[in-house]
Amino acid sequence: QVQLVESGGGLVQPGGSLRLSCTASGFILDYLNIAWFRQAPGKEREGVSCISSRDSSTYYADSVKGRFTISRDNAKNTVYLQMNSLKSEDTAVYYCATDYEFHCPIREVGSWPQDYWGQGTQVTVSS
Repeated sequence: QVQLVESGGGLVQPGGSLRLSCTASGFILDYLNIAWFRQAPGKEREGVSCISSRDSSTYYADSVKGRFTISRDNAKNTVYLQMNSLKSEDTAVYYCATDYEFHCPIREVGSWPQDYWGQGTQVTVSS
């Protein structure tokens, strides 16, 4: 079965950290650009970060720059999102996504991945 599975979400206090994982099954991530998105309650889905396949270049939304770090471990077929200094406004469902046509950085909605999306993992930042 071809799928992406996110894990690592949870409840954390402001200022805390979480590491999200995105693991692929049924296909190999090595040659794909992978992105993280999030959707907060009542808000549109937005791009958070992206990592390229060619040289692992990374890209971040301004709202998370300096706090989040995206990385990949091709041996584990997994991409990570390390989230530090979390704020209440980071509360959202986080999704990883990719397809064979997608390129970093994340641009307009029409260029977002179409084929492979995970089910999402909830991140709640609250005291």
